[in-house]
Amino acid sequence: MRLEARKYLYDIQESAGLAAQFTAGRDFAEYQRNPMLRLAVERAFAIIGEALSQLARVDSDLASHITCFRSIVAFRNILVHAYAQIDDRIVWDIVQSKLPLLIREVDALMGSGEHL
Repeated sequence: MRLEARKYLYDIQESAGLAAQFTAGRDFAEYQRNPMLRLAVERAFAIIGEALSQLARVDSDLASHITCFRSIVAFRNILVHAYAQIDDRIVWDIVQSKLPLLIREVDALMGSGEHL
């Protein structure tokens, strides 16, 4: 695996872990009431999407090992460019249903140390 690709995977791994840490033990109501939490999670997802976009640019085959990587990049674009349209329910659903899979996949890719 190229060093540049590994760096993007690390950025994804780090931001995904932080998003999981920030939301651990919290519920949707608390997420909605806490603007700092919402911004932190959205920022983590923006970093994940940008790093995945850059990963796809340098190693599209490696990026394709991440489920729905194109959707993750598209979500980043919404967060950054269409921020007024962000729906907290969608973000929270991603935290609950998609983030754990992303963490597992990136951990596996980082652990392999080689191009799959």
